Amino acid sequence: MLMNNLLRCLFLFAASLFALPVFSATLPGLTDFIDEMVLKHNFKRDELTGLFAQVEHRPEIIDAISLPSTRKPWPEYRAAFVNAYRIKHGLAFWKAHRLDLIRAEKKYGVPQAIIVALIGVETLYGKQTGRFRTINALTTLAFDYPRRAVFFRDELENYLLLAREQQFDLLEVRSSYAGAMGIPQFMPSSHRNYAVDFNGNDKIDLLNETSDAIGSVGNYLQGYGWIRGGRVSVRAHVSAGSDRGAIDTPRTLEEWATVGVMPDLKIRQNVQARLLEYTVAEDHEFWLGFTNFEVITRYNNSDYYAMSVFQLAEALKAARKGRPRG
Repeated sequence: MLMNNLLRCLFLFAASLFALPVFSATLPGLTDFIDEMVLKHNFKRDELTGLFAQVEHRPEIIDAISLPSTRKPWPEYRAAFVNAYRIKHGLAFWKAHRLDLIRAEKKYGVPQAIIVALIGVETLYGKQTGRFRTINALTTLAFDYPRRAVFFRDELENYLLLAREQQFDLLEVRSSYAGAMGIPQFMPSSHRNYAVDFNGNDKIDLLNETSDAIGSVGNYLQGYGWIRGGRVSVRAHVSAGSDRGAIDTPRTLEEWATVGVMPDLKIRQNVQARLLEYTVAEDHEFWLGFTNFEVITRYNNSDYYAMSVFQLAEALKAARKGRPRG
């Protein structure tokens, strides 16, 4: 019994040591980054050194970003976002924020349903905004994820600048494992470039103010070229034996027709689109994605993502038909 207790104590002690946080101050490249921030943006060296002495290196963030959900089969991926639960809560969100959504559509040209669906896919309408400290996530990825180190180093720079501009505590803000923050999950650079004070209270707060999130999503999509009144995607019929060539190459609908690809709706033939293919059970379904589809991929560079946003928006519109608008 004594030996068992001793072994148990040793195990618990070892486990506690393993759980101790690994701080990021010694990560290769961090010292150079601090030098750059001091020279480029006039940060105080001792303050940055003190900050990063408290920042934790989180290996589980590397694991999470290395296994994105887009590796799932399309039906499984879609089911996570286009489902009765998100439709139900999306309708409630739409009703609660109807006036802000109307105003955003009018100002930015982005349909209300798209804004609602995008926020629904990103954070379940603000309910799931992330559990990682943003500074931990961005620092870990900037200095321990070589494949996208340049991107995340830039986002870390923008995060420091954003905190200085808005005077918030760098150690308090939580985000996704990739450093996306708030109700609309904006990366720091997007926050600085596209976030807006949509409720007119002289501050921008994407963490807590839904109105600002709605306006900022509209501004973001408009900024990346959203076409007011334009289509996002339509189902397509592909003839058997069709020689589609490079499927990802945008072509006019007239050009697609010559290789046996036809939209299910009558659309102007000079409009360009990209052919999208999704595996469903033992079959395939085809869609044509227009400029606005590509704009949604600027939010998340995934055809699965953009199609989920579009199909959730369509489902929300269908569910809303016939309901009082008050």
